[in-house]
Amino acid sequence: MNPHFAPGRKWGTLKWSQRWEIGGASVVPETSFDGTDRQKLLERWTERTVRWIRERVEEANCSGTVLGVSGGLDSAAAAALCQRAYPDNALAAILPCESDERDMHYGRMLVDTLNMECIEVSLDESYGALLEQLPSVGGERGRLARANIKPRLRMTALYYLAQSRSSLVVGAANRAELYLGYFTKHGDSGSDLLPLGRLVKSEVEAVAAHLGVPQEIIDRPPTAGLWPGQTDEEEMGMSYAEVDRYLLRGWAEPEISSGIESAHRRSEHKRKMPPLPPFSLGEGAVRPPGGEDRESRS
Repeated sequence: MNPHFAPGRKWGTLKWSQRWEIGGASVVPETSFDGTDRQKLLERWTERTVRWIRERVEEANCSGTVLGVSGGLDSAAAAALCQRAYPDNALAAILPCESDERDMHYGRMLVDTLNMECIEVSLDESYGALLEQLPSVGGERGRLARANIKPRLRMTALYYLAQSRSSLVVGAANRAELYLGYFTKHGDSGSDLLPLGRLVKSEVEAVAAHLGVPQEIIDRPPTAGLWPGQTDEEEMGMSYAEVDRYLLRGWAEPEISSGIESAHRRSEHKRKMPPLPPFSLGEGAVRPPGGEDRESRS
């Protein structure tokens, strides 16, 4: 049983193991309730999330949103939410970095569908110039290190655009990715808001369809675009359906559940602010939050 899962109450006559969730709200699976109820739930979640985005932007004394559009499902759903929240100040950035041309094709398809303001900036030369200055590292470790430069360069470009427009950067990570740590630290995790962070992959699909994301984008195999032919599920060693079921229902095959929890433990550092030492300059002194130095008695 997933220790982080709380079964909660039943939905009508259905047991908790037969339901799914959207942002913490219990939902009967699509085949078990009519389209009207499903549509109402999705619209309610959308309205709440759009309002939440606006509130966070206003709290930061900003006026809009910026996000990277990869041509994939998650960024498409996040972009559609931003466009609803700020129809006149939501910028989509297509930032190819040795990217598959199909990613750019689907990114353009999305912004055309949403009638969204868009900017395209190639990061190929910046990526190549940086690699020329860095020591070469071989093997799988080197391949991953090089690949992770790409989302970190995109983060840098997104924050430049956001600051120049008095906007917040919106990320597209979903609940499954956050739990597994399947994101690049200070890369695609570098954002101010994560509106999809409480939704598993299947829920993001439902939201994307509701928001009018083209079906071709929804049906694409998920990929981080780190290298040619790379897919999320191959790299994770499990399917999103298996991760979704584990997070929502608390069950998976032993090998899968072990893999999920192992990934969660290994990636804990990605979900935390950098740790601070529990002492200050005074020898033997500790500084409690908001307090003065005091001598440690431990």
